[in-house]
Amino acid sequence: MEENQLVIQNELSNENIKNLIYTIRNKQVMLDSDVAMLYHYTTKNINKAVKRNIDRFPEDFCFQLTENEFKTLRFQFGTSKQNENVIEEFRGGRRYFPYAFTEQGIAMLAGVLKNDIAVKVSINIIKSFIEMRKLISSNGQVFERLTNIEYKLLDYDKKFDEVFN
Repeated sequence: MEENQLVIQNELSNENIKNLIYTIRNKQVMLDSDVAMLYHYTTKNINKAVKRNIDRFPEDFCFQLTENEFKTLRFQFGTSKQNENVIEEFRGGRRYFPYAFTEQGIAMLAGVLKNDIAVKVSINIIKSFIEMRKLISSNGQVFERLTNIEYKLLDYDKKFDEVFN
C-alpha cells in the first residue's frame, strides 16, 4: 500500500499536473486522456462514467472539443501530422475529439469514480488549477500576447503550406 501511495505522489507533482492544464474557450481544462492517465483509468472508461452521469456534467464542467479547437491544441503539442478525417494520431487511436474537464468537472468526476486514487488525484489536480489561475491572473497580458503570436504562427504555417503546394 505504501509503495502505491509513493507512486501516486511522485506522479502527481503540481508541476506535472500544471503541464496538463490548457486554456480552451477561456477556461482552464484538462483533457480526458490526461485525467484518465492520472486516475489510472482508460479514457474510454472515464468517458463512459461521464455519459452514465451526464446530469452531473453540464457544459461548464465538461465539453467536447471542436475540430478547430483540436487543431489549435495539436499545434500547441507541436504535432505536424495532418489527417483531416480521422484524429488517430492524437494519443494513440482516438476516433473522436477529446473531452475537456474544468476544475468543477474534475471535482465531480472524483465523486462519480468513487475510489481512493480518484479522490487523492482530484485534490492535487484542483490545487494545480488554483495555482494556474493565480499565475494567469498575475501574468494575463503576457499570456494574451503569447496566444496572439501562436495564432499568427498558425496563420503563417497555412500560408507557407499554400506557397509550397
